[in-house]
Amino acid sequence: MTLSGFTARRILILAPHPDDEVVACGIAASRALASGARVFVLYLTTGVPERAALWPWQRKGHPRRLRRRRAEAQATAALIGVEPVAFLGWPSRHLRRHLDEALGEIDKAVADCASDALWVPAFEGAHQDHDAASALAARFRGRLPVWEFAAYNFAGSRVNSNRFPAAHGKESVFEPTPGEMALKRRALACYASEHGNLAHIRAGREACRPLPSHDYGAPPHSGKLFRERFHWVPFRHPRVDFAPSAEIYAALGAWASAANDFRPPALGQGPGDEPWQADREFARALDKTESQRGLDR
Repeated sequence: MTLSGFTARRILILAPHPDDEVVACGIAASRALASGARVFVLYLTTGVPERAALWPWQRKGHPRRLRRRRAEAQATAALIGVEPVAFLGWPSRHLRRHLDEALGEIDKAVADCASDALWVPAFEGAHQDHDAASALAARFRGRLPVWEFAAYNFAGSRVNSNRFPAAHGKESVFEPTPGEMALKRRALACYASEHGNLAHIRAGREACRPLPSHDYGAPPHSGKLFRERFHWVPFRHPRVDFAPSAEIYAALGAWASAANDFRPPALGQGPGDEPWQADREFARALDKTESQRGLDR
């Protein structure tokens, strides 16, 4: 797999929650592995809301929920062949409160894995932790190629699976083989605790592009975001993130702006240039059939 003139053999996926490594880029990861690359995963949160967010009768079982989600991630990793790096302990919906600490953990993982490419779910309003992960990944754009993968969104007032809200002109869309679709479905099924939340995910395509220069201080697209679909519920349901979007993007935008104020320009990056321009060979590598990849191994 070639990225910007060199071969990406050690890919690090930033998974905001255990399951996002499959939802966003499970097929891409399996293709990378088939080509001989190593694929690592850093899980940025537990994927489980904090204990206080659960119904009172559920709170006693909170430790069990944490253990189950991690076990599901480990089973999924074994199935696909990706390598877990670490499971960070912040609850779901709390990543934006720990951006500096998370940045340090990602920096360490990049170094420990000797990563030469970084993958992250797209900035698309799917979940506040996805958008926070995108802001974190953006800090590495001058150091190594960073790719965002469409997960899900509500652009156009409809649920979209593995489709970007809007095209930037550099998207790579690829169709999986029947075997790849079957593997992704099996991997999604490993996350039995998230069965209801993953019902909208399809295995018929994946899409990626070089991480654009997003404005993290504003919502990713106009209209209602995916995470806002159930804000009409009149009581605090544990499965609904009621945090105001204005509050989320104000926090992400302030953090990203503060980082940009102190960031030196990337080596060789002129005004308006995008670091690590994508090579078309990346898309061609992802588009290879299983039989073709067998010859490459």
